[in-house]
Amino acid sequence: MLNKWLQLAFEGTQKSRLKWLWLSLFALVLDFATKQMAQHFLQFAQPVYVLPVFDLTLLYNKGAAFSFLASESGWQRWFFTVIALSVSSVMTVWLMKLKADEKWLAAALALVIGGAIGNLYDRIAYGHVVDFIHLHWGEHYFPAFNIADSAITLGAGMLLIDSLVFSQKHNKKAD
Repeated sequence: MLNKWLQLAFEGTQKSRLKWLWLSLFALVLDFATKQMAQHFLQFAQPVYVLPVFDLTLLYNKGAAFSFLASESGWQRWFFTVIALSVSSVMTVWLMKLKADEKWLAAALALVIGGAIGNLYDRIAYGHVVDFIHLHWGEHYFPAFNIADSAITLGAGMLLIDSLVFSQKHNKKAD
């Protein structure tokens, strides 16, 4: 089974979309580097003003998006670890099966994979996700996030656009 997967993964570019994992690696490296800088230069929960709508604030999130389940006893760390591993695996297999012309979808999947692995690393290494980007309008604050979250959000948005726009084009070609 592994031999067949490796053969499929490294065959010519017509059959393999794994070359798109460079985008996952880019998102992962950028996420890791910015989190390291945030932890080195920022003090926990002490905002650093950047723009009237943007602060850098080092925060730790033990939950998921918007701190969902953050106040639980710790089981959520492993729950979200399993989810990240599962989603990344499924999306990597999906990426391998794409057609050569499905570049938009390949980029979307690669971004989600890179973001998921970025936050997965934090969960395993620290027990929480490092967040530091803090947007607000007046006294209304959006939950803090990071580059991995941005990659996941961008990739998910691209997946939505793909399902609404590009899949209709592919369906019309098939008719």
